[in-house]
Amino acid sequence: MTEKVNLCENLKSVEENIAAACQRAGRDRSEVTLIAVSKTKPVEMLQEVYEQGIREFGENKVQELCDKIEVLPEDIHWHMIGHLQTNKVKYIVGKTALIHSVDSLHLAEEIEKQAAKKNVTVSVLVEVNIAEEESKFGIHKEEAFALVKSIAALPHLRIQGLMTIAPFVENPEDNRMYFRQIHQLSVDIKEQNIDNVRMDILSMGMTGDYTVAIEEGATLVRVGTGIFGERNYNI
Repeated sequence: MTEKVNLCENLKSVEENIAAACQRAGRDRSEVTLIAVSKTKPVEMLQEVYEQGIREFGENKVQELCDKIEVLPEDIHWHMIGHLQTNKVKYIVGKTALIHSVDSLHLAEEIEKQAAKKNVTVSVLVEVNIAEEESKFGIHKEEAFALVKSIAALPHLRIQGLMTIAPFVENPEDNRMYFRQIHQLSVDIKEQNIDNVRMDILSMGMTGDYTVAIEEGATLVRVGTGIFGERNYNI
């Protein structure tokens, strides 16, 4: 039973941090949604977090996402937050609440193709590599407008906003400028009033820096280690 106590305590701590960050930023707590990033974690742990009221879960790998969807409650909203290969798109279209990691027109066109087959509309975020790290996926900031406009023409996709993965840093303050930049980018795109494009969602901030991300406008924060503990990288 120790694990359950830890999960409860971890969730309580994360919730307190989110509430405090919202207060500092003069934001309402309802403006920020917590996504429990459950990659590599067993179903039993997800179930315990579910029982604490969490309904938003994020996965990095298509196979793991599909396996968990099969056995966990149907009212969970699943978020695909990892890099998505075009040959895996068909397995998740219609099963996710949101695909965070659309970083090319090629990928968007494959999502469109599969969504048309299933007659569903897919909500997506455009992933921006705001810090321009070579090791990360996502488009460069300068490419965002063009990609957003191209994806907006696809009838079965709905762009809901932007996503970024900030650098891994010891001091979360080091990422504030990146969160600020992507927030400004979302504002600039919104001002273009492009049909079929909303900029309501800003998915940014993880365990190490989500409070700073909230202060800079995040609406979705992706917290894994802060809830579940360290990941098992052997899986």
